[in-house]
Amino acid sequence: MSGLPSRRAVLRVGGAGLLGLGYPRFLAAASSPRAQAKATAKAVIFLHQWGGPGQHETVDPKPDAPDNVRGWFGATKTRVPGVLFGEKLPKLAAMADRLCVVRCLGHTMKNHNSAGYYSLTGVAPPTDDQRLRDSVELFPAYGSIVDRLAPAAKGVSAFVSFPHVLADGSITPGQHASFLGKAHNPLFVGQDPNRPDFRLPELTLPDTLTPDRLGHRTDILRLIDEQSDLLEASSVARGVDDNYQKAVAMLTSPRFKQAFDLSKESPATRDRYGRTTYGQACLLARRVVEAGAKFVNVYYARSIGGPRNGWDYHGFNKEDPVERLNELLPIADQTLPALLGDLEERGLLDSTLVVWVGEFGRTPRISGNGGRDHWPQCYPAVLAGGGMKKGFVYGASDKLGAYPTVGQAGPEDLAATMFAALGLDPEAEIRDKLNRPLPISRGKPIAELFA
Repeated sequence: MSGLPSRRAVLRVGGAGLLGLGYPRFLAAASSPRAQAKATAKAVIFLHQWGGPGQHETVDPKPDAPDNVRGWFGATKTRVPGVLFGEKLPKLAAMADRLCVVRCLGHTMKNHNSAGYYSLTGVAPPTDDQRLRDSVELFPAYGSIVDRLAPAAKGVSAFVSFPHVLADGSITPGQHASFLGKAHNPLFVGQDPNRPDFRLPELTLPDTLTPDRLGHRTDILRLIDEQSDLLEASSVARGVDDNYQKAVAMLTSPRFKQAFDLSKESPATRDRYGRTTYGQACLLARRVVEAGAKFVNVYYARSIGGPRNGWDYHGFNKEDPVERLNELLPIADQTLPALLGDLEERGLLDSTLVVWVGEFGRTPRISGNGGRDHWPQCYPAVLAGGGMKKGFVYGASDKLGAYPTVGQAGPEDLAATMFAALGLDPEAEIRDKLNRPLPISRGKPIAELFA
C-alpha cells in the first residue's frame, strides 16, 4: 500500500485519468507535488536566531508588568500606533510599518536541539530530548524541500546555508536534506564572511580541464580528489556523487560564484550591515538571493554556551544577561533593518520573504540566576516582504508575555506560510526512505499575514 498515492493526492489530481493520462502517468502526477497557481515570493531568507530571543526584550515588551517580568530594559514606540518594541531596537521600531509581527507562536519543546529541529523543519520531533541526534529518519530542512520541488536555474543552488552548523552538544537536526538525499543538501559555507580572506569554498578548474570534459564523471571525481581539502567545507563537493551535474553547473556559472565575493560591495554597504559575522552573512544572503537562490538559512550563532554565542541568556555561571543583551540587541537592530532596507532599495523586498525567528522564547519571570530560561509556550517572529502585510501584528500574549491570548500558531504553521508564499502547496507530499508519502507541512498557512 505504501507505493500507492494517498487519497488526498488522488483527490488533488482529480479526474486526470479521464482526460487521457494512463495509470502510470496518473500515479506519477499524483505523487509529484505541484506548485500553487500564485506565489507571493521568489525567495525566502530565514534568519534563525539560535538560542531563543526573549519576547520581552524584542518585539513584545511588557512595560507595565512587575520588575521581575518587565526586565532590564524599557519599551519604545513604533510607527504603528499602539505597538511597542523593546527600547534596544529603535531602528527596527522606526520601520515597524513595513513589518509583520507574530506574537503568538508556541509549542512544547524546551530543549535546544528538539526545539531547533522543530523550528528548522516545521515538524515536531519524536521526543523533547536534548540528546536528539541528527538522523536521516528525521525531516528535511525547508530549503531542501524547496530544492526538491522547485529547483533553481542551472548553475544556481536553490538552498544555501551559512555561516555555522548549529549544535548544542551534538549537531542539531534539520539542517540538511535527510531522506531526500544529498543531492538536495544546501550549499553550506562554513567560513566567516567577515574575514578579509572570505571566499566560496568552491572547486576550481585547472587549465588542463575544460568545461566540456566536465561531462565525464571520472574527470570531476578526480578533480574533487585533487582538491580534497574542500570536502569538509563544501556540501556540493560532498554530495557530488549523488548529483554531480549540479556541481558541474556551479563550476561553470560565474554569476552565482561572484555572489560570494563580498569585496564587490562598497565599504559603506558593508558598514551598514555591521562588520560582524552575522551582519556580513545577511549581506551575503541578499547577494545569493539576487543571484537566484530560493531559500537561504542564516544562522546567528554556532553553539549556545560562551560569550557572543546565541540568545541563551540564563545567567548561568555568573554570566551577566544584560551584558549579553547589550551585544545581541544592537546587532539585531542594525542588521535586520539594513537587510530589509537594502532589499527594498534594490526592488527585491516584494519578492523576498524575510523571516526572523528563534526556536523558542524566554521565561516571563527572571530566574534566580538573574536571567531568563527557555519558554516555548509563547514567542515572536518578524516577517517582512514576500507578500506579507505591512505594519501588522498577528496575535497577542497575556500581560506577562507567558501565553497567547489572541491567535495561536506553531512552527508547522510558519512552515506552511513560507511554502505557500513560494507557491508550494503545503499539503504537497514527499516520500521518505520507506516510500511513505509525507506532507511537506503539518500546519496551515497563516492567512491573516498575507496582504
